Amino acid sequence: MSTVRRVVTGHRRDGKSIIARDEEVSRVEHPRRPGATLTTLWGADEPLTYPDEGGEPPHHDYFPPIGGFRFIEFVLAPDRPSPPAVDPKATAAEVERLFPGLMATMRPEDPGMHRSATVDVGYVVSGRCVLELDDGSKTDLGAGDVFVQSGTMHRWHNPWEEPCRIIGVLVGARAK
Repeated sequence: MSTVRRVVTGHRRDGKSIIARDEEVSRVEHPRRPGATLTTLWGADEPLTYPDEGGEPPHHDYFPPIGGFRFIEFVLAPDRPSPPAVDPKATAAEVERLFPGLMATMRPEDPGMHRSATVDVGYVVSGRCVLELDDGSKTDLGAGDVFVQSGTMHRWHNPWEEPCRIIGVLVGARAK
């Protein structure tokens, strides 16, 4: 499993800034999509207060609540048929363990289509992907493109041979 280097600043007791952490964060592979990763790089479930010591704020679910955020990396592997689940219930439980709350955002009758109570701001670092909305529209995105997704029903595809790497921030929002 590959890693991402995470450098975090903080403060000493006298108020001086410090490098509080310099560590590796393991990418988390999606059990049903070989080569696809969903990695939370940093997050919080409520607004942060400074100065602080640079410790990781509490956060639990994959998607943040109102007042919270997630800084994520996700890699879309090229589209391939998913391997058959040996035990679909066990696989669903593993997805829930790795990405709490993700499955609850999914539309069961339309695989991959989901909506979260978040505003998602993303930057395509490398590769290409397709953002599909529930109206049937499909928009190609490539390296250097950005997107802002405001609680829309959507799914991601990668019909190309190269993985697509996206960095983003998810901000908790109110759903009407």
